[in-house]
Amino acid sequence: MSNQPTDWQVEVFFDGECPLCMREIRLLRWMDRRQRIRFTDISTEDFSPEKFERSMKDFMDEIHGRLPDGQWIAGVEVFRRLYAAVGLGPLVALTKVPGVSHGLEAGYQVFAKNRLRLTGRCDTSSCNVGARTPESSNVTK
Repeated sequence: MSNQPTDWQVEVFFDGECPLCMREIRLLRWMDRRQRIRFTDISTEDFSPEKFERSMKDFMDEIHGRLPDGQWIAGVEVFRRLYAAVGLGPLVALTKVPGVSHGLEAGYQVFAKNRLRLTGRCDTSSCNVGARTPESSNVTK
């Protein structure tokens, strides 16, 4: 992807077929004036989760991000890194306050588990979210 930044702070793996997700991604693209975010759409035909040693289920279960050093992050931590990258660090700091942090994590997990249903993209196979195995994810939350 030639329009990707070369000096990025966080890469976000997003579902380009999710209308709610795309609202957030459009906002972040607009706010990312210094191109500190690398955007990777997992819904494109050329996306290969194996290239990242992850399964498509991993990417679909919750939002993932990757730092320049290769470290993986997931869930609310991805949003913290994204909004810090666009200059909203002071706001991000508030999301780490005990209570606020726990509420955001719980709220995001409810959203992530029901995202396909909430966006009208649920079928019998896509909304049966199985239990994650410990080896299915090595990410920081």
